Amino acid sequence: GLEISNQQLEKYALQMGSDCPFFIENKAVLVSGQGEVFERTELDLSGKFITLVNPNIHISTKEAYSGIVPAKPKNPISQILQTDISGWRHELQNDFETHLFRIYPVLAEIKAELYAKGCQYASMTGSGSTVFGISKSKIDVSRFKEWMVFEAEM
Repeated sequence: GLEISNQQLEKYALQMGSDCPFFIENKAVLVSGQGEVFERTELDLSGKFITLVNPNIHISTKEAYSGIVPAKPKNPISQILQTDISGWRHELQNDFETHLFRIYPVLAEIKAELYAKGCQYASMTGSGSTVFGISKSKIDVSRFKEWMVFEAEM
């Protein structure tokens, strides 16, 4: 009702945080820059299920970035996203995981369990500590009952 374009809302959202503009539109995009540069993608996860598991671990920005060694994927992310989701496991990596999985092994355990439960792809969200899995159908989340869990069909 504010009669503000999505582009202007994205500029305002950027002032709140680098990852905020992403949430203005409900579309899959590749994000770069400080969170304000969007590249459209044809990724469609309709009919898939997403499970998010948050083990109630606080990871500060300083801690997350202190051990990161950014690496470019062998193939561009836009190209990886055009392939079958089950192949993402070997090509699409979150650079924060190597460092943070050593400090918080439970994060690696959650990711492994998501795969064991049938997820086609699993990863830590951003700098953590939530881990998500994408699956063809709803998975058994009883293993995660001690933590915050969110499930939805996309």
